[in-house]
Amino acid sequence: MFNILVVDDSETMRAAIRKVVGMSGVPIGEFLEAGNGLEALAVLEESWVDVILSDINMPEMNGIEFLQRVKAEEVYSNIPVIVITTEASQARMDEAESLGASGYVKKPFLPETIKMILNDVLESAYAQRMKEIPAETVDDTDEDMDF
Repeated sequence: MFNILVVDDSETMRAAIRKVVGMSGVPIGEFLEAGNGLEALAVLEESWVDVILSDINMPEMNGIEFLQRVKAEEVYSNIPVIVITTEASQARMDEAESLGASGYVKKPFLPETIKMILNDVLESAYAQRMKEIPAETVDDTDEDMDF
């Protein structure tokens, strides 16, 4: 189960993303929402999040500023961030990627696009986390398993 945080100043867009993510087949634990980067930072302080989907153009703290803050904080720096935006500038997308964004989706988007990128990012992040777990903490014996 993955906890997903969607950061967008449009309540309608957050609802649309929630619906698409729900249809994607990704096992969802909690679905968390924030209207801007400042609200999202507050959510991160209170909840475990496995992946963030964030807009760029928002009031108070935009998505680029939010991405910088997330990647600068050790406790949050490994959380994959997918940028979902109307931003057409390739330079802006390159900036997001250089700051650590795991992927981006341009609005308007097709549900299949969100599903594909979300699955790719979560699969990659999960594989990386499994490599970081010390071998002695992984119990790979199956003597107690009844298959």
